[in-house]
Amino acid sequence: MDGVEQTNESWRILIVEDDERLAELTREYLESNGLTVSLETHGGPAVERIRNEQPDLVVLDLMLPGEDGLSICRRVRPFYSGPIIMLTARTDDLDQVLGLEMGADDYIGKPVKPRVLLARIRAMLRRVSETAQGAGDEAGGEEPVRLQFNDLVVDRSMREAWLNDDSIDLTSAEFDLLWLLASNAGRVLSREEIFTALRGIEYDGQDRSIDVRVSRIRPKIGDDPIHPRRIKTVRSKGYLFVKEA
Repeated sequence: MDGVEQTNESWRILIVEDDERLAELTREYLESNGLTVSLETHGGPAVERIRNEQPDLVVLDLMLPGEDGLSICRRVRPFYSGPIIMLTARTDDLDQVLGLEMGADDYIGKPVKPRVLLARIRAMLRRVSETAQGAGDEAGGEEPVRLQFNDLVVDRSMREAWLNDDSIDLTSAEFDLLWLLASNAGRVLSREEIFTALRGIEYDGQDRSIDVRVSRIRPKIGDDPIHPRRIKTVRSKGYLFVKEA
């Protein structure tokens, strides 16, 4: 736990939420648990704030005055690769899928309990931190930091991937999923395994975030979305990253 608290000191969170009272209460709770939190209550300035501040993580409400969360998420992705957690008061599955397709890394239904939000934030930032720390331990030889599959290269230390030497535009969550699949190439990973590894919570059997991310990753790594050869869906089991696609 001590290590976690030390890591938290450098984590900067931007909350974009128009409910000022809720935003302030959330900030107080997160700051009491070691995070540095900034607030934005209007959708209009949010894009430039994310561009200029480059926070470690953004908590983004779906419904905002000035500009909605989906639009903000889509607009910031070309220059912001950090995690985005989207908050939505709607229960419509379509909104959740749209959020993921616009580049969100996770979503939480409102009202959200502060401790649940804190747990999601910590889990997401811990994965990013552990990836970087693991890359720094390359000399130990325990895990590779760069994987190559013909024209596809995935580098854990840089958190980047290339196809035919061209950089692939991946969100933080998409990179985490690609690395997880690629580092387990040749082995079928169930949705339960993927969900637990990436989000730190149990899979409820209905969440579609993994499927949406796989569908977004496939064309980016040169895979055929209709007849994939690199990331295959194994019916009733999960996903398989093929070594020799």
